[in-house]
Amino acid sequence: MRTIFKIAGFTNYLIVVFLNAFTDLGHKIIIQNTVFKVYDGPQQIVYTAIVNALILLPFVLVFSPSGFLADRFKKNLIMRDAALLAVGITLCITLFYYLGWFYAAFFMTFLLALQSAIYSPAKYGYIKELVGDEFLSAANGAVQAVTTVSILSGIIFYTVLFEWLLHDDFITQADVLRHIAPLGWLLVLGSLVEWYLASKLPDKQIEATKRRFVFDKYIKGYYLFKNLKLLRRKKEIWENILALSLFWSISQVVLAIFGEYAKTNMHITNAVYVQGVMALAGFGIVAGSILAARLSKYYINAGIAVMGSLGIALVVFGIVFVGNLGVIAVMFSLFGVFSGFILVPLNANIQHLSPNVHLGTILAGNNFIQNIFMVAFLVLTTVFAYFGMDSTTLFFLMGAVALVLTLMLLKRYFVQTVWSLFELLAALRYKVTYEGLHHIPSDKAVLLLGNHVSWLDWLFLQLPLQRRINYLIDKEIYHKALFHPVLKKGETIPLSRWGFKDAMSEAVKRLHKGNIVAIFPEGGIERNCKIDPFHRGFELIEEGTWEGVLVPFYISGMEGSLFARCKRGRKFPLPRREVKVCFFPPKQKEIKAKELEEYLRKESRKC
Repeated sequence: MRTIFKIAGFTNYLIVVFLNAFTDLGHKIIIQNTVFKVYDGPQQIVYTAIVNALILLPFVLVFSPSGFLADRFKKNLIMRDAALLAVGITLCITLFYYLGWFYAAFFMTFLLALQSAIYSPAKYGYIKELVGDEFLSAANGAVQAVTTVSILSGIIFYTVLFEWLLHDDFITQADVLRHIAPLGWLLVLGSLVEWYLASKLPDKQIEATKRRFVFDKYIKGYYLFKNLKLLRRKKEIWENILALSLFWSISQVVLAIFGEYAKTNMHITNAVYVQGVMALAGFGIVAGSILAARLSKYYINAGIAVMGSLGIALVVFGIVFVGNLGVIAVMFSLFGVFSGFILVPLNANIQHLSPNVHLGTILAGNNFIQNIFMVAFLVLTTVFAYFGMDSTTLFFLMGAVALVLTLMLLKRYFVQTVWSLFELLAALRYKVTYEGLHHIPSDKAVLLLGNHVSWLDWLFLQLPLQRRINYLIDKEIYHKALFHPVLKKGETIPLSRWGFKDAMSEAVKRLHKGNIVAIFPEGGIERNCKIDPFHRGFELIEEGTWEGVLVPFYISGMEGSLFARCKRGRKFPLPRREVKVCFFPPKQKEIKAKELEEYLRKESRKC
């Protein structure tokens, strides 16, 4: 995260993102709090749902043009001009506040959201142009964290000022708006600063589409069907979009119904308490986004999205069984953490998998599908509330939807989920650092050869690599009933004293496929805290012709561990053991066991 802030324009971009969300949310919060003060019960749920729907509908209506603009024109200029449009909109909103025109201000929610819908594909597409693929996860984590801080601070800031400015003598919505009208000038100020900073963003356009936008085709729906077809071209992109759509739909409904739930079941009438509890989800999203970015330090770790969706299901189900506002506040914080686990990897994955020339269209399509889902969910919420369904039942329904989301993600990212769980567990006890990861190519076969110091070496080697390693493993362990299904699923290669040739032959086949194969030439875990003599079995691999590299490695820091046989230096356990894995420059594939052993003994002093 430190390195990414050295990229020119990134800090400025984050401030623009912050102000964009802060201003948009400010008006929404003012309208929602007005509804909260004036209406009760199902009527309150209906109005709240309509406010949210007005924010979502523009993303549906301008799917094709917003995507076209982001692909055709420079994204920094689109952000600048959209911010200037927001200045005019917020000036109108301020006027309507002073006049007490509730429904006019209500409608301006739609126009402010329309500006954001045009802005959004350019804003998120600019991330990839600005930081490149290498920092996509870190950048998305930072953007998500900043956006959430903006939402969180906006909720608290505007709600506190709303309550401060509002007097007890109000009767209608118009009275409320006149009392809080000065808040409109803060919206105008935020838009002006955002416009100024957006005008300073550097031009990073990589590739522009040559297509022309024909309005007649847009009206007839030609672009809609064409762009939806583009979204489904890569199945993983499409599934990520659907997953994000379900997540945002759950979130929208939970936020829409919690006010009524708190008022009816917990008898809370102060908007600060209600909005404050929901705002705590923002703290959680910041923490979750930072943690998700760290877990995606070496590659986009989509497996953590499964843990996030399962966590959200548990939180949503759990809220209805808790009557204490303090406990619910903690649960909303956890909801935010799990949200970060979903948002960071899935958004980064969509950007990574999308070709640059279609990035804006795909991101606009992402907005389109998400908002179709959210509008549909909010419409159903409104209908259910109108016919008497209470908020408790709606919480249960959203928990069931979260379970569906979990199963959908698990089907796509089962292996990544298992490794993500291992990584989280390992992080509790071990701080693992790596050197020389650049020696491992992303598109070639790799033969890894190195020392074997503990029972956890397989885990330390795998964690920074997105591609799965095929390990050679003792045949007796491979066939143990408890381990066999997992080891088979993990594509390990069984090895025995009498079956070296068969095992090496299978290793060659895996290398031919471009896989990563790892062998511990010592034949077992070190006992004397130093490299044991290397066996020559791996030399049989040279008989096969395979394209790739042979990379030596060395693991240090596990001496004296519970999982090591070398007990020298065993000490009282520290909170986290520091482990280091060094990958050295590739060696010639014909290297002999003795030569490799001597090489690692020498280089291990540098690790």
